[in-house]
Amino acid sequence: QVQLVESGGGSVRAGGSLRLSCAASEVTYRRTCMGWFRQPPGKEREGVATILPGVGTRTYIDSVKGRFTISQDKLTFYLQMNNLKPEDTAMYYCAAVDVLGGGHCSPTLGFAYWGQGTQVTVSS
Repeated sequence: QVQLVESGGGSVRAGGSLRLSCAASEVTYRRTCMGWFRQPPGKEREGVATILPGVGTRTYIDSVKGRFTISQDKLTFYLQMNNLKPEDTAMYYCAAVDVLGGGHCSPTLGFAYWGQGTQVTVSS
C-alpha cells in the first residue's frame, strides 16, 4: 500500500507561486501513476496533473497549462504552481495508482491511494 503525505500549501496573492510536495512511501517506475487533484469549496474534485515516472508522460487540465508543472525526484512529487489565480483555491491532494508498465496515466483512472490534502488559498 502506497502512503502519501502532502505539504507546501498556504495562502498567496493572485500572481504568486507555491510548490506542493508529495512524499510517497514507494514508487515503481513505469507502473505507479502519480496525480495531483483538487477540490474547490462546494465543488467536485478534479484532476489537475499526472506523471508516470520512468516514462515521463505528463497530463494537465487546460486551466493550468502553462502555469503548473508536475515533476518527480525519486520518491517525492511536486506541483509547481505559478501565476496563481483565485479560482485555484482548493484542497489539493496527491494520489497514486498502479498501471501496466508504461501504460495510460491520466486523471480519469481510479486512483487507489490518496494523501490527506493540503489547502491552497489564493486571494485577489
